[in-house]
Amino acid sequence: MILVVGNTKGGVGKTTLAVNLAIARALDGRDVLLVDGDEQATAIGFTELRTEQLGRPGYTAVSLHGAAIRTQTRQLAPKYADVVIDVGGRDTGSLRAALTVADTVLIPVQPRSFDLWAIDNIAALVREAREINDRLRAVVVLNAADAQGADNDAAAEALGEADGLEYLPTPIGRRKAFPNAAAGGRSVLELTPRDPKAAQELAAMVKAVFV
Repeated sequence: MILVVGNTKGGVGKTTLAVNLAIARALDGRDVLLVDGDEQATAIGFTELRTEQLGRPGYTAVSLHGAAIRTQTRQLAPKYADVVIDVGGRDTGSLRAALTVADTVLIPVQPRSFDLWAIDNIAALVREAREINDRLRAVVVLNAADAQGADNDAAAEALGEADGLEYLPTPIGRRKAFPNAAAGGRSVLELTPRDPKAAQELAAMVKAVFV
């Protein structure tokens, strides 16, 4: 399966989800390719840290940009069970190329007004991509959701009405476990002591995305 984690809005936690999803699949015994399509190269930097800390990342990581994401992902995908592509938070050639080869795009959105207002932009890109890639599944999920309050419910209702997007009822809370794990080159599934809520939320998302 080829999964893109992307949004035209920056700062929504795309790379954090991408590396955690890649590791989760690798821990399940899958051969995973992580493609860093962001010019900031955060996923590659994380992988280098993970290799320093653990000796090996457990997955393969490459950096690709622009049209190379489309051409080289097509060539590499048959060698792997899963491909996870992390792209930057803008309308870029890398994001557009990734959408043309993906089976699914996961769109993380924080329950904040600016994030919700930007959802129409990525929805428009999904519609354009489907003219080339009619199998593209587009799912949107709340990331860094509030522990309590009405904002999550209001955001979920708004996202459920987004044209052409499927809302996943598997929110990821705003939990320190994610940055704490990343600082050590790890997923929340590998954190000691484990944060059970973070691990459960990630596991639920993996199950919902990789169907």
